Amino acid sequence: MASLMKVGVVGAGAMGAGIAQVAAMFGHEVVLADAFAAALPRARSGHEKAVARDVEKGRLTREQGDAVLARFTYVEGVGAEQLTAFTGCGIVIEAIVEQLPIKQELFKALEAVVPADAILASNTSSLSIAAIAGACRGSHRVVGVHFFNPAPVMPLVEIIPAITTDAVVADAVRALVTSWKKVTVMAADTPGFLVNRVARPFYGEALRIREEGIADAATIDWALRTIGGFRMGPFELMDFIGLDVNFAVTRSVYDGMFQDPRYRPALQQQRLVEAGWLGRKTGRGFYDHRDGAEKPVATEDAVLGQAIVDRVLAMLVNEAVDFVHLQLGTAADVELAMTTGVNYPKGLLAWGDEIGAATVLSRLDALYHDSGDMRYRASVRLRRAVSAGATLSDTRRYS
Repeated sequence: MASLMKVGVVGAGAMGAGIAQVAAMFGHEVVLADAFAAALPRARSGHEKAVARDVEKGRLTREQGDAVLARFTYVEGVGAEQLTAFTGCGIVIEAIVEQLPIKQELFKALEAVVPADAILASNTSSLSIAAIAGACRGSHRVVGVHFFNPAPVMPLVEIIPAITTDAVVADAVRALVTSWKKVTVMAADTPGFLVNRVARPFYGEALRIREEGIADAATIDWALRTIGGFRMGPFELMDFIGLDVNFAVTRSVYDGMFQDPRYRPALQQQRLVEAGWLGRKTGRGFYDHRDGAEKPVATEDAVLGQAIVDRVLAMLVNEAVDFVHLQLGTAADVELAMTTGVNYPKGLLAWGDEIGAATVLSRLDALYHDSGDMRYRASVRLRRAVSAGATLSDTRRYS
């Protein structure tokens, strides 16, 4: 396998620039390319500011900071001529627009210029790694490596081997990212991978509660923050992420799972996206973020708040249990991913055990009975755990 000391990154937006920064900080020579000329000066400026901050805080000497900056090579364009800059890279990480045909074309072009044993990795958050790899002659060397934004700060990275990925490649990438002091988990090549799939009910069930008129956004956010212990409520988090981004991930998982009702997008969110109300970045979303806007007041009713938390948690726990049941990831990786990737206050399996598997099951069954909606169907593993008197964290397969 080629040396991984020279790292290529295609895409100099916030995510790509952040990944490049991490690699350079850990001593790698980095080639960063983007099709859009304006992206590179922003990335360079961001790198310079990050290094200056580390020097100011004493984390780096001035000489060390200069050495980090000297490791970057910035390449304008991603045409055949520009991609020759990646010739000596042992790994190239793609962080471009989330459109499968564009990614496939890039991987085919990269395959023609990098060494035959170089690794090609995608930072996609929801697209099929197998589909990206399918465009390549050497599909065995294509793997997913999903960082969370901002990449220099967020500790979690999902490693996603496709069915075609050589195990040696997945292991090498995991070792490389671990050497960058990141927490890594292995996730199956399933829509949304681990975090984005298991986290869907945090948004989806909150949207359904609002849609049913049970509580408004401010009250739901208050309940999940104050009673549930989450750092941010779902509506303020969607506004922070960007409604367009959050909706696109939900839609991708829904379509990828053949319109499974568990992941059904919400029309209310789609309408906000269509109106251009995308959250903080546009000034309006579920909340009005414009100067002088009146902040809505939550209904701080403890009984209502607990009911909201109980409902959302039942859906989250069920999703985590089902993920393990379908062998898409280990119980340990699910717990680690949700506490480090999205900062949940507890691992969902342990949280389910704390609530009681039978209680979680009864809540889901009640929701299903009341609504008839298949989104509330309980995982087979949850039912079997209750029947066996086992914990949800138990690694055995129940029969």
